[in-house]
Amino acid sequence: MSDIKLTTLDNGVRVLTDYVPSVESAALGIWAGVGTRNEELSNNGAAHMVEHMLFKGTQKRDAAKIAEEIENVGGSMNAYTSRELTSYHIHLLKDDAPLALDVLADMYRGSSFPDEEIERERGVILQEIGMCNDTPDDVIFDLHFETSYPDQAFGAPILGREHNIKEMSREALQGYAQRFYQGHNTVISASGNIEHDAFVEQVRTLFADMPSGEKAPTQSAHYKGGEIRQEKDLEQSHFILSFEGLARLDEDYYTAQALSTILGAGMSSRLFQEVREKRGLVYSIFSYHSGYQDAGQFGIYAGTGPEKMGEIMPVICDEVLKLGSSITEEELVRAKAQLKASLLMSRESMMRRADQNAKGLIFRDQIFEQEALAAKIDAVDLKDLEDVAAKIFATKPTLSALGPLSELESYDKLEQRLAA
Repeated sequence: MSDIKLTTLDNGVRVLTDYVPSVESAALGIWAGVGTRNEELSNNGAAHMVEHMLFKGTQKRDAAKIAEEIENVGGSMNAYTSRELTSYHIHLLKDDAPLALDVLADMYRGSSFPDEEIERERGVILQEIGMCNDTPDDVIFDLHFETSYPDQAFGAPILGREHNIKEMSREALQGYAQRFYQGHNTVISASGNIEHDAFVEQVRTLFADMPSGEKAPTQSAHYKGGEIRQEKDLEQSHFILSFEGLARLDEDYYTAQALSTILGAGMSSRLFQEVREKRGLVYSIFSYHSGYQDAGQFGIYAGTGPEKMGEIMPVICDEVLKLGSSITEEELVRAKAQLKASLLMSRESMMRRADQNAKGLIFRDQIFEQEALAAKIDAVDLKDLEDVAAKIFATKPTLSALGPLSELESYDKLEQRLAA
C-alpha cells in the first residue's frame, strides 16, 4: 500500500511523497534535472564535480559534520550523476527525516566550494577516472557512447576528461550550480513512513526563497554510429555492438524493452543460451535498451577470450537478424513477466521508490503509476516486436572494442552481415 502526493511550490520546486506506513524508515533526496548533457564540451565533468563538492562544506557545516550528522543517527547518504540528472539522497529512520532534509537543503543551496576542498576533490576524481580506465568493462561504455554521439555533450563521459578536471575553476563549478540548481529543475522526493503535509511545510521553509530559474536548456542528441577500436594488452577482449534505440517517451519504448529482454536479459535469453551455454564463447554477455529524452540505444555487450573474437560476432549477428521474425508467444510471455516483476520488486526498496518517483516527474512530468506501466508492458504483441526490431536494426551500427583485437572482423564486414 502506498499513497503518492505531489505539491508544487510557487517557484517550481516539486515535492513528492510516497507514504508507506508499514516501514520504519524514510528515503528522501533532491533530484536536479540536469546532468552531463547540460554541460558544454569545454567544461565536461562539471556536473559530476559539483556533485562531489556539495559534500565538502557549507556555511553551517564542514565536510566532516555533513557526514557525521547523518551517520550519528544510523543513516546513509549518497549521490550520483547521470547524463540527464543529478541526485543527492539519504536513507534513515523515519523520525530523523527532518534532519536529513535540513542537511540536503544546506548542501544543495549553501555549498561554499572551499578552494582547498576543490583541489583535494580534483585529485579524487582524477583517481576515479584512472580507476575507470583500469576497468575495461567500464571504460568501453564511455568509448561506445562517445562513438555513438560524437562531438556533443550527450556523448561525453560523465566523469569528465582529465584535462577538464585539472583546469576546472571554482567559478565554473559555482556558476554551474547557480545556473542549474533552481526551482524549475528541482524535485524533492521522499518514500517511506513520512507524512506529506509536514514534509511539504519543511520544504517550503527551506526552499521557498529559491529562485525559480528556467528549465535547463538541452542540446538535441544526434546519433552517428561508427566504430572505435583500442588495442590493449588484456586477458579478455571486450566489445559493444549497438543500434539507435527509442526515446523514453516513444510509444514503442516498452516494446524495445521487451525485445532486449528476449535477446539478452537473463539466463533464458537467446544470447545467453546460444553464445554461452551452447557454444561456450563468453563468460559475460547481455543486451540492454536505454531510453533518454530524445534518444535511445539498443546494445549488446560481451567479454570473451581474444581467440574467440572471430567466432562470436557472426553468431551475434545471426541472433540479431532472426530476432524480429522468430519470437514465440512463450518468449513474449516470459519477457513481460520479467519486466513486470522487476518493476514491482523494485518498489520494495524505499530508496528505489523515491528515485523512480523523482525520475517520473523529471522525465515524464507525471506521478509514477506502476499499474499504467504494467498495462503498457501487457499491451506489447508479436507484431509490435517485429516492427520495432526492423526499425532498430535498420539503423547504422556502432561497434566499440577494447583489448586484443586481431581476430575481430572489419566494420565493413559487420555492416554486410547485418544488411543480409
